[in-house]
Amino acid sequence: MSEAVRRHYERYPYPRYPLLASVRVCDTYALNLTVLWACFNGELPPAGARRILIAGCGSFAPYPFAVANPDSSITALDLSGKSLRRARLHCLLHGRGNVHFQTGDLLDPAVASGPFGLIDGYGVIHHLDDPFAGLKSLTGRLASGGIMRVMLYSRYARREEESIRRALRLLDIRTTAGLRELVGRSATGSRLRSYIESASEAGFEAGLADALLHPCVHTFRIDEIVEMVGQCGLELLRFAHHGALDDVGSEVERIRRMEGDRCSPGNFLFYLGRPHEGRSRDMEDALLMLNPCLRGVVGGLHLRPVDVSPRLGVANPQLGSRERHFLGKFRTPAAYTTLTAEDRIMAQEFISSLFLIPYRERNGE
Repeated sequence: MSEAVRRHYERYPYPRYPLLASVRVCDTYALNLTVLWACFNGELPPAGARRILIAGCGSFAPYPFAVANPDSSITALDLSGKSLRRARLHCLLHGRGNVHFQTGDLLDPAVASGPFGLIDGYGVIHHLDDPFAGLKSLTGRLASGGIMRVMLYSRYARREEESIRRALRLLDIRTTAGLRELVGRSATGSRLRSYIESASEAGFEAGLADALLHPCVHTFRIDEIVEMVGQCGLELLRFAHHGALDDVGSEVERIRRMEGDRCSPGNFLFYLGRPHEGRSRDMEDALLMLNPCLRGVVGGLHLRPVDVSPRLGVANPQLGSRERHFLGKFRTPAAYTTLTAEDRIMAQEFISSLFLIPYRERNGE
């Protein structure tokens, strides 16, 4: 099936953003390796862990990762040479040279060998014949204390797409041209036409193909994810899909209740890691540092409040002059104990959004 998936993306590289489309540095705040490592491990990453793997990177993801991590070594891995060529061109056009592009299968342990401090598996594992084997393979590349981001399709969020996709395969419709022809012959108000008219992905060829013509798709319930993660020796660190609760256990229970009503919060987005002794919520010995991706926002001249695009499932605090001034105090790390009671309240909101990062210094540093 991997060959069928490769051919699919050779024909329909995904996503299809314009080559000159750019991203703001501040909007990549949740992709920074140092930030994620400090958030979940309570310390800064060691030198040997400052490597990133984007597994199944597609035609765009290497660019925002390079923006977020200009000082890290990034490996972009994909089955599709065509997707990689477009991703490489996008990086070149925007002056990003810290990405190594590699064609290959993530199931091959000889390809993109670890260890990596951050692995991104956004929207890739559910396109494998054996998703568990894919997650296990990525786990084997993860550094001790490393963080993995994963997006998986939800069984109930994908009901309509999967119903249409199965019907198209029974009709032997395998191209967007054939699908468009079928839509043209479908009745107004039919399920197919209604989906095409309402789905944003259906507005461009690669999106339409990815949504409805992909040769290999798996969907998941929350308990299947919990079991698969546990079998790989990992733990769920944080959910980041829309409306996710901060507490992992509470979010799992919330999703279970939703699934009991055949509902879903959307596709699942979450961070994983191995159990790590360094994790601590005690703030008294912590330093606070500004998320490096926000330095331009804090230091720049902004006459209007700045909105940073949400990446963790909840809205971010708006950054007016007061908030930017406050965050500017942490361009150089500051001890939490030096904050006033009022400042601690304000800091907590920014810690929750990953705008401020608490960490402790390792022995000898």
